[in-house]
Amino acid sequence: MTTINRTRIARLRTLGLTGLATTGAAAAALTLMPANAQAAEMTQAHASTAVTASSGDSRTASQKGGYGNSLDGWIKQSLQIMKSKGIPGSYDGLKRNIMRESGGNPSAQNNWDVNAKKGTPSKGLLQVIDPTFNAYHVSGTAHSVTDPVANITAAANYAAHRYGSIDNVNSAY
Repeated sequence: MTTINRTRIARLRTLGLTGLATTGAAAAALTLMPANAQAAEMTQAHASTAVTASSGDSRTASQKGGYGNSLDGWIKQSLQIMKSKGIPGSYDGLKRNIMRESGGNPSAQNNWDVNAKKGTPSKGLLQVIDPTFNAYHVSGTAHSVTDPVANITAAANYAAHRYGSIDNVNSAY
């Protein structure tokens, strides 16, 4: 038996002992991920239901300028504000980053990374820490890091200053 095969067998035994049903990288990552981060990895359908219920915003779509109280509506409302303030970004760029960062959950909070260990956990749809939110908050949005539109818009403003656009962000930022 080759060294590579022995290593694979040892790895499979280790994974089997931890209760993994599959050895795929995604399964291993989710299994090893802290529980709070797992909550942010909801499926799109579940996230859409959860975020609508958790936002606490009871305004009708017409009261929000025609945007619904959902991930789609929050992104569209943020894009309108971004356009008026000259902040670059696209629907696809925002949604891609939101789904990676929070799974679409505006209440997501990371309590395990380096920021959390320093006392400033990442929060909201785009996992923004309070100092960054405060520095890049965009007037015309709520001054709450967990407000979906304020979180998206501040994160896009930060990304514009640091990377040129949220569209240029393809990993944690």
